[in-house]
Amino acid sequence: MAAISKYLTAKNSSIGAGVLLVLYLLRQRKRASKRHRSGSTELILTAEKDGRKDKAAVDKVFFIRILRILRIMVPRVFCMETGYLLLIAAMLVARTYCDVWMIQNGTMIESAIIGRSTKDFKTFLFSFIKFMPVIALVNNFLKLGLNELKLRFRERLTKNLYDQYLQGYTYYKMGNLDNRIANADQLLTQDVEKFCNSVVDLYSNLSKPLLDIALYIFKLTSAIGAQGPAIMMTYLLISGLFLTRLRRPIGKMTVTEQRYEGEYRYVNSRLITNSEEIAFYNGNVREKQTIHSTFKKLVDHLHAFIFFRFSMGFVDSIIAKYIATVVGYLVVSRPFLNLSDPRHLHSSQSELLEDYYQSGRMLLRMSQALGRIVLAGREMTRLSGFTARITELIKVLKELNRGKYERTMVQQDRESDFSQKVVLVPGNGRVINQDNIIKFEHTPLATPNGDILIRDLSFEVRSGANVLVCGPNGCGKSSLFRVLGELWPLFGGELTKPERGKLFYVPQRPYMTLGSLRDQVIYPDTQEQQRRKGISDQVLKEYLDNVQLGHILDREGSWDSVQDWMDVLSGGEKQRMAMARLFYHKPQFAILDECTSAVSVDVEDFIYSHCRTVGITLFTVSHRKSLWKHHEYYLHMDGRGNYEFKAITDETVEFGS
Repeated sequence: MAAISKYLTAKNSSIGAGVLLVLYLLRQRKRASKRHRSGSTELILTAEKDGRKDKAAVDKVFFIRILRILRIMVPRVFCMETGYLLLIAAMLVARTYCDVWMIQNGTMIESAIIGRSTKDFKTFLFSFIKFMPVIALVNNFLKLGLNELKLRFRERLTKNLYDQYLQGYTYYKMGNLDNRIANADQLLTQDVEKFCNSVVDLYSNLSKPLLDIALYIFKLTSAIGAQGPAIMMTYLLISGLFLTRLRRPIGKMTVTEQRYEGEYRYVNSRLITNSEEIAFYNGNVREKQTIHSTFKKLVDHLHAFIFFRFSMGFVDSIIAKYIATVVGYLVVSRPFLNLSDPRHLHSSQSELLEDYYQSGRMLLRMSQALGRIVLAGREMTRLSGFTARITELIKVLKELNRGKYERTMVQQDRESDFSQKVVLVPGNGRVINQDNIIKFEHTPLATPNGDILIRDLSFEVRSGANVLVCGPNGCGKSSLFRVLGELWPLFGGELTKPERGKLFYVPQRPYMTLGSLRDQVIYPDTQEQQRRKGISDQVLKEYLDNVQLGHILDREGSWDSVQDWMDVLSGGEKQRMAMARLFYHKPQFAILDECTSAVSVDVEDFIYSHCRTVGITLFTVSHRKSLWKHHEYYLHMDGRGNYEFKAITDETVEFGS
């Protein structure tokens, strides 16, 4: 029994240190809140990315953040998530009472064995057998509730984030206009899952232990007196405050770990996405260096994290386990070693043994409950890191959807040649939606980073007048189209253009979506939208025939054939598929960005003639001289801030040819 007592008290004290965590947090809220307020600033442009410090501490800010996220995951009082929360709470209470009954019944079984009472042994053993299905049902209902709640929390939060991420062009803006979030895919997938799991585990690891502690303190007070549990709890509070103070870096280290994991994942995805280009350049050695460098940062950080946890584990074991074992011995032994204690003054040896054994069992259960609170304290510190990252994502998504961007300038102290940097103020320009016209009026053409490409751009194009856009690389051709597509903000002036859906973009390397052959032609429409437009499959076949792709349908045999079209189609076939897609949508204006570079001249000639026939006005970026005859105007940018917009005459065509 001495060995059992030692084990009980050791478990008791080792887990107990975490109770202190909760009380310590309450003391630290005000100070942490003041630190957060004094250190937070809001900038449109920042000089260094490292200047943005990750706030990941268990303080008042953490509780405010997690409550905001919980409103997303539990949107109403009466919802399935609330039902599962109540189910888990009910099962936790039921499990606590099952534990108490198990202690009492187990003690009686062992007393019957020691007392050699066959009748009592059979009675209490049969009681245990009867209650086995109930206990098993309670435990598995608890697991069901926890797993379902994790999944439902993840579903709610993921859908909410993707609703904002895929609203308008936010997904584009996050990577191209705003650089506060480096790896959105990491946050939206891995971090969301870990956050939801941590929240549910925290709920479980806090609610039941607190109930257990209250119940077992009550039982122990009646068994060994109030002074024993009071001594134990006092020690645990003091040691818990000290250990919690030492654990504070864990939150920030978790944030850093997830950031490095995201960077490592990103460089690997870049290698896969651009494998062909890298292979042509024989860039495997350079890419290996990049991946090794990124991985080394992650490994170095994980090494530091492991040694920190090793140090914490050593101190934790000494304070929360072994010293607590000594305290446990003192707590349990007091009423038994005190010969004048009235409770055991006339108790027999068997009664003393039974009382000691039952008290030890309850002390073990209380220590386990305290241990779960310790784990909850550690989990809360780690959760603060995930909460900081998810909160930052939600904040950035909301600001992007309101038209607010923040960028980090690599250098702000530049020479006079780069003095054209401007602070991004989206919304200074005005966009007017009007059909059959594109008109720039005193509009500065600038990059999101603040580089002014053209200070004052003014020209007008009406439907039916095709425009050829030319100039050296970096002169602003792509920037012009991004402004037209409302991907980049206007910094001033007015832009008159049709609505987004009436302007179509065809890049040099067209995007082939996941799905069927039909989806490649009608993207981004669905088959239902195709039906509503009244476009039959026969008409789709004509679009493919127009660009000499009818053989693909004959080869696949069905519009619903699913392939990896990015690999199945050649470069020229993908460009022609994009033109078939253009014919399907029939926009007022289309931007053709070198989109026929891999197409033969005769097919190209037919495509441009057909666009004029169906009334699609074109903005074309191309260096092919054969295309001049299909355009009425040309827009030339010299790359030094100057441009020229003029009508194409016979002399121009002759010069171009």
